[in-house]
Parts: sequence; C-alpha cells; structure tokens
Amino acid sequence: MIEDPAAPRTRPGDDPASRPTDTEAKPAWYRRRALLVGVVVVAVVAVTVVTDLPQHTSRASDVAAANAVIAEVNTDMAPCTFAANESFTIYGDESHGTLAPGDRSRVPGLLRDDQVACSFTNESIYALSDIDLPGASVGKDMGTVVSTVTLWATSDALGAIEAIQTLSTKPTDHAALTELASSERMLAADRSATDAAVHAAGTLLHATLSAVTLPVLPTPGAHP
Repeated sequence: MIEDPAAPRTRPGDDPASRPTDTEAKPAWYRRRALLVGVVVVAVVAVTVVTDLPQHTSRASDVAAANAVIAEVNTDMAPCTFAANESFTIYGDESHGTLAPGDRSRVPGLLRDDQVACSFTNESIYALSDIDLPGASVGKDMGTVVSTVTLWATSDALGAIEAIQTLSTKPTDHAALTELASSERMLAADRSATDAAVHAAGTLLHATLSAVTLPVLPTPGAHP
C-alpha cells in the first residue's frame, strides 16, 4: 500500500514540460556516471583547494563545522532518499501483486516525481554543490562526503528509479533488470564510501560525527 509522504517533497517547478516522460530514452548527461564523477570531483577539488589553506581553529569548531556539513547534506538529500525508498517500495508491491487497485493509477506520476527528486533539476540536489566546506583538516573528507552523496543521488538512485519506471510496465525487460542490479550495487558502494569518509573525518578529529542518513537499498521485499 503506498502512503502519501508526511512532508511535501521539493520539486523544480510545475511546468510539465520540465518532467521526463520517456523512461526508455537514452540517459541524459546527468545520468552518465563517468561524466558525473568528473564534474563532481572537479567542483569539490576547486573548493577544497581554497579551503585547505592553513587555518588556526579549535578542535571543537572543527567538529561543529564537519557536523554542519553533514546536517546540510542530510537536508538536501531528504527528497531523494524519500523518493528512492518510495520507488523500491512501489517496485516491491508491483512485483508481489500487493499494490492496491486505487494506487495503481498513481504509480506513473509518483515515479516521475521520484525521478525528478534525484536529478540535478531538483533544487535540493543542486544545492549540494553550494555547500561551504570547512577549511580545517577535515575539509577533504567532507568534500568526499559531498561528492559521493551527489553520485549516490544523481547516478545510483536515479538509475534505479529509471529502471523501475521501465519495469513497472515491462517487468521482464532485460536491460532494465541489468540497470537496476548495477544501480543497487553502486548504491551500496557509495553509501559505504560515504560512511568511510565520515569515519575518517571523525578519526582525524578524535570525535564521533553525525551520520549521513542514506538508506539501505533495495528495501526489504523489493524483489520478487
């Protein structure tokens, strides 16, 4: 049973023309992982080169700065993490035949909204590129966090959602099944990489930092 979200999700606008409708189209530039890696890394390196200059800061202020970055990441990622969870829940309900008849007609629109929530057309995802990284010793680790969660959203989660869109109407589509499996592996890998970067920053500061709240995907029961 699909439940309406508890809070409104962030959307880039109300113009229907801005929403993708052809789920089988070739991936746009923002879905090409190799290109995304380059764009994200260059952007983060440009910031960390500036912020990595020697600065005299206290350990307490460094911890606060790192936690501030993580808090902003979690806020910006919230629409996408909700969307990714929702898409896998829908896929599970469709795969097991447990989707309520009243919800079936809502699926295409929900999946389109989920797709937008994890793309650069979403203002929250775009805001990740504007996060101020600390100039302290943990600046590079925080840069890794930002770049990795950006890939988690705009490559891994978006790839999974687009595969689910296809599978919603063509459950045995081989290309979509392959894409979904690949995206699931990358979702797990980038989640682990994000956790490792947070842990590295915490070790450097001799502190336990806040966690980046990326969900474990696929959700239980998502697959037949």
